[in-house]
Amino acid sequence: MNEPGWVQHVIWWQVYPLGFTGAEKTATPAPATAHRLLALVPWLDYAVGLGASGLALGPVFASETHGYDTTDYFRIDPRLGTLEDFDTLVAEAHRRGLRVLLDGVFNHTGRSFGPFQDVIAHGPGAATESWFSLDWPEGAGAGAEPAYRDFEGHHHLVALDHDEPAVADFVVDVMQYWLGRGADGWRLDAAYAVPSSFWAAVTARVRASYPEAYFVGEYIHGDYAAEVRAGGLDSATQYELWKAVWSSLNDANLFELAAALQRHTTLLGSFAPLTFIGNHDVTRIASRLTDPALLAHAVVVLLTVGGTPSIYYGDEQGYRGIKEDRAGGDDDVRPLFPAGPEELSGVGRPAYEVHQELIGVRRRHPWLHRATAEVLHLSNEALAYRVSDPTDGGRMLVVALNLAHEPRTLPVTGAGSVLAGQATVDVAAGRLQLPARSWAVLG
Repeated sequence: MNEPGWVQHVIWWQVYPLGFTGAEKTATPAPATAHRLLALVPWLDYAVGLGASGLALGPVFASETHGYDTTDYFRIDPRLGTLEDFDTLVAEAHRRGLRVLLDGVFNHTGRSFGPFQDVIAHGPGAATESWFSLDWPEGAGAGAEPAYRDFEGHHHLVALDHDEPAVADFVVDVMQYWLGRGADGWRLDAAYAVPSSFWAAVTARVRASYPEAYFVGEYIHGDYAAEVRAGGLDSATQYELWKAVWSSLNDANLFELAAALQRHTTLLGSFAPLTFIGNHDVTRIASRLTDPALLAHAVVVLLTVGGTPSIYYGDEQGYRGIKEDRAGGDDDVRPLFPAGPEELSGVGRPAYEVHQELIGVRRRHPWLHRATAEVLHLSNEALAYRVSDPTDGGRMLVVALNLAHEPRTLPVTGAGSVLAGQATVDVAAGRLQLPARSWAVLG
């Protein structure tokens, strides 16, 4: 409930920079292209035109491969450019009114992370030995390889020991450094794997210097509200709603979505979740949906329910991509983007226009950030819900979805003019008619 005031107006456009710019898959001292971060600058006006008000960056710090195996938290990945390139990107984003969110991987590091290499070089008793959970072989000395706790079985990802005060000091220093260079907040990767007490202590210290900083933790399962509260965070990733959106559309089972909306409304009583229908870790929504004609229905839900919406680059163009559980299995959902918006295919224009239209509705109704949802009509293939401002009952919208292959008439009260989509409204009778496979947002 204490998130920075600016967050209520944010709609993130999320970019995975290493993929977006076509960077090499592994670290190299001589990248084929220099200053790749600057390739994002021509896309900032595109993001503004879409209606976004924030740029959420994937990893930009020096790493071994995909960015989530960080090696130097104070250095921009050479495959992306320089510190000066980062400063330029942030300045250009801010000049356009775009906030900047950084991706911080503070649960684990890459094996080439300096403090871990010091441990291997010096053996037991190394100055940074306490930063990690280690098990040394008998008689180990300098150059020995200890067993260590890793991240979910990925041996190249070395887990940090979050009970070690020096680790907390380090994370605070990293966060403050980049906030001092203009970043507006942090996405906390794998926050679920880190003790909440660690986040609470770190964020309190950082907020003492940067009270307007925003912190959103990556949580997939569990009690989101409890984790946010215990960790002193502002938000958590809303995976429950993400799953319910595509699953209910695929199964023509809008009861699942209605149940998720009820749960979502409960969460909004304590914080505004980060909502999404796509990100760098999941199959793209256009590929996840059995019927691509229902893409707009998913976008409608994202942009009319409470929370802080995030749109993953390319989703607004109807990009397809499937995540696979194998080496390189993320590549398909982290693609190279064209040099500039003028090079985009016209095939994606309808998806872009749907996003733009619905973002426009949301920007004109900023109270949707904390809006609660009430189901007005529910069947397997038709759903109508009212979203309203919990602080002002007079501010509300009605959202209607029809998955059926024939028109549906829904009984709804309080629906007025059509703001987006297609519907015929009989205000006096409290009914609206939706064409087949259609949707509408009404005032």
